[in-house]
Order: sequence, then C-alpha cells, then structure tokens
Amino acid sequence: MSRDAADLAEAVDPETPETEEDLEDLALGEDYALNPEFVDMVVDAADRGAAERLRELLGALHPADVADLMGFLSAEYREEVLAHLDPEALAEILSELDTEIREEVLETVAPATLAKALGELDSDDAADVVDDLEADKRAQVLAAMPEVERAAIETSLAYGDETAGRLMQREVVAAPQFWTVGQAIDHFRREGDDLPELFFDIYVVDPTYKPVGAAPVSHLLRSRRDVPLAQIMEPVTEIPVGMDQEEVAYIFDKYHLISAPVVDVAGRLVGQITVDDIVGVIHEESEEDILALAGVSDAGRNADILDMVRSRLPWLLINTVTAAASASVIRAFEGEIAKLVTLAMLMPIVASLGGSAGTQTLAVAVRALANRELSAYNAVRTVSREVLVGVLNGLALALITGLAILFIFHDARLSITFGAALVANFFMAGLAGALVPLALDRMGRDPAVSSAVFVTFTTDFTGFFSFLGLAALILL
Repeated sequence: MSRDAADLAEAVDPETPETEEDLEDLALGEDYALNPEFVDMVVDAADRGAAERLRELLGALHPADVADLMGFLSAEYREEVLAHLDPEALAEILSELDTEIREEVLETVAPATLAKALGELDSDDAADVVDDLEADKRAQVLAAMPEVERAAIETSLAYGDETAGRLMQREVVAAPQFWTVGQAIDHFRREGDDLPELFFDIYVVDPTYKPVGAAPVSHLLRSRRDVPLAQIMEPVTEIPVGMDQEEVAYIFDKYHLISAPVVDVAGRLVGQITVDDIVGVIHEESEEDILALAGVSDAGRNADILDMVRSRLPWLLINTVTAAASASVIRAFEGEIAKLVTLAMLMPIVASLGGSAGTQTLAVAVRALANRELSAYNAVRTVSREVLVGVLNGLALALITGLAILFIFHDARLSITFGAALVANFFMAGLAGALVPLALDRMGRDPAVSSAVFVTFTTDFTGFFSFLGLAALILL
C-alpha cells in the first residue's frame, strides 16, 4: 500500500462507518476519473484478503467505474475483483469493459456464471459479450442459458458486424393500432417483467407486425385513457436490419432520434436501437477515424505489442517509399545545393509548412465527408475554397518569412524564391488535402485511413521541387 493510499485511508475516521457517498468521493476526482489512491486501496484490500472491505469498495462504484478500475489492475487482481461480484454486477461491468480486457476477463469466468450474468443484459449487450468468447466456451455458455435468451443472442450474432441487426436489442414494446391508451397501459403493467429495461417509444404495428408509427411514453402518460394510440402516434424513421452502424448514427444525429425501430427485409419489426447504443457507436467511429488519420488501429491500455507493430508498420513502409520519392527531387538538384548551401537549410521549411497546411485541409475534408457535408454537388466549391485559403495563408507566410530571410541573409532573390515556393506548396496542400479524400471516397475507400500518406507526399515533393527548381532559375 502506497503512502498516499495509507494517508487517504486514515483520513476517514475508523470509528465512523464509511458510507457509500464517502467512498465514492474518495474514489473519483473532480473529472470523474479514478483516484490512484483509491486503486491502491483496492489492491491493498486484495493483498490482505479483506473480502468484506473489497466488496465495500467495489459497491461504492458505478459499473462503468469498476470497468475503468479493471483497466488499472493486473490480471491477478482482476480475478480477485471478479470473485466478489454477483452476476448482476458482473453483467453490467462486462458491457462496459474495453474489448481487450473483456476478452481476458471472459477466459476466467465459469460458463455457468457467465450464462447467468448474460441473462441480466439486454440482447444487444449480451450478444456483444458472447461474440468475444472462444468457440468452445461460447457453446458452453449458450448451452447453459434458457432457450429464449439463447435464441435471441444467436439471432443477433447471425447479423453482420457493425450493422443495425448486431446493434439492436430485440426487446421492444409494441401495440396494435386499434388499442387505446388505457388498454396499452394496463397491458404493459401486467407484463412489466417482460418489458425492456429502458424504452422511450411504444411502436404501433399493423396486423403484419409492420410499424406504422410510434407513441412516445411522454405522450402516452399525458393522454386520456380512451384516446386511440393511432391518434397520438408519430411517424417513425425505420432502420433496415442490414444498415451499417455508422449510417445509423448519422440518421440518429440528423433527425435527433432517441430510439428507432429496426425492420427486416419484409418491413416487420424485429428490434429497436436506442440513443445510448448510438453514443457508443459515435465514440467508436470517431476514435477509429482519429487513429486512421495517423495510420494506427490500436490505442487500448492492454493492446498487444506485436499487434501494434503489425498495424503501424505497413503505413510506415508506404511512407518510406513516398519519402524516398520526395528525396529523389533533392538528388536531382544536388549540384545546385552544392553551389548554395543555404538551400539545404531552407528547403525543409517549405516542405514542413506545406505539410501542416495539407493536414489542416485534410482534417476539414475528412470531417465534412463523415458528416455528409461534402459531396459531388459542392465538391468544386469546397476544393476552390480550400485552395484559396491555402494560397492566402501561403502569401501571408511568404511575406513574413521572406522579410526574415532578407534580414538574415541580405539576399532579395533568395527571399523571393522562398516565398514563391511557399505559395506554390500551399496551393498544392489545399488542392491535395481536399481532392485526395474525395477521390478515395469515390473509390469506396475510407479517406481517413490513407489520405495522410498521399497528402504528405504531395507537399514534400512539391515543396522540394518548387524551391529547388525556382532556385535553379533565379539564384544560379
């Protein structure tokens, strides 16, 4: 136990029982991150075999905070923590864990315990956990589950990864369109144990179980009992079961949805997606795009080193090839560089500034594509705007840096050469930063993954060629 942890433990009067609120205040900082001292307290309780103390500490945390705690613990301490969680708590924590940690945790939990825990989850969360299991253990866990719950999970797993079918929960609240508000409320109260834990809309269906509208719970509670559901229902935005989850997130964001029905190819209601699932998708997709811009696909605390190397090395090799191509320009002008050594000092500045401008444009273009703000309809206007911004920034920097070069080297022609090369490279930075992701998107490739390599190559090549070429014409 660290000294800070000991001091923290002693800060609580041993004569006064700690409340859950006291422990929660000790556990979380103002930014809702776990305090390192609290993690030390958990480790100390585990080391001393103080089971009651460990349960007390864990009980004060929200499941999401326990999942966060697991990320700070070694595998040995994770097993100790798992041993003191009941199935309901284990279920909530499993759905919150990082993928790498969850896979490790699942290996240590007995199939029967895991089957009981999964029964506490909605079908979408349960399917997500089962998908991380090895084939043998998956079969054991599913065999230990009740038939209805097992069938729901197997149906979810039959849909493709990152589709609406995999994202949806099969538990929905539906009612025929001829029911009144009173009939619906009475039925839902009788069947309360079978309702989803969280729902926002009652989907009104026709005799073929196709959704014809949705009655928000808030409208239901404000309406008289004799009012027909058809009178208070609103139009719904149906989500096809095979739709990509990124497209689903876009629809939720565009139409400000809280929930939406999922329909099969025949248009029948098969599930629902709620906004809490979409928040996770938006976070996941944003994280993927940020990492992809850098040519990286790993960021977890427990990411395997060899997997990290394999994910990054290919893009570094491609970057090596493009860098070599850019360097070939320097070789072509080695005679001019030998005559005027100052060129060797200034040419990396042209390339570096152009690369920064290209990255700025690229980030804007990728964001616009992701938000459906950039398409063939406005591509010319967008590209023209980015090129103009690039040229204006280039002119401003050319004036500033040109004056600095004139002051340092007392050579007006060198200042003009540097400034002209800078403007040319900023022109290409704006052009490539906007066109490269557009072209990759039109080819059906993810523009966030490989755009940076091509934009960097363009600005390096243009920067070296324009500066050395103009130097050969003006200075030598």
